[in-house]
Amino acid sequence: MQIKDVMTKDVITVLPEETVAVAGRLMARHNIGSLAVCSRDGTLRGMLTDRDIVLRCVAAGEDPSELTVRQVMTRRVVSVGPGDPAAVASDRMAREQIRRLPVEHDGKIVGMVSLGDLTQQRQFHMEVADTLCDICSTVRKKPTEQN
Repeated sequence: MQIKDVMTKDVITVLPEETVAVAGRLMARHNIGSLAVCSRDGTLRGMLTDRDIVLRCVAAGEDPSELTVRQVMTRRVVSVGPGDPAAVASDRMAREQIRRLPVEHDGKIVGMVSLGDLTQQRQFHMEVADTLCDICSTVRKKPTEQN
């Protein structure tokens, strides 16, 4: 099974120049915990999570209506391609301790795959359980040579 078979195709995105307040309202409206940060042409520039907002804005005493998404987003993005095997997403989520991965094709975002998407696939139940354990672990695993 490939990523394109399990990913969510309708991705909510935000521009890097939008305010954190606008991004937070988008998250609330769509009941999601992360947004893909994309330029106007759909190029993935980063990810913004509710955790980014709390740590880099709220806890820092910053005004969310003054800060831009670019200032608080996570720039290092780990992604997968639509043709990658679904197991690749599970492995990357475990290694990076994240629950969602953007799906990129030719540098543009084409979808999002989450741990929840993988749980819908019966053949991945054990892998998803292992991935969740790795995500919740306080010790990060070192990438292996094959990853």
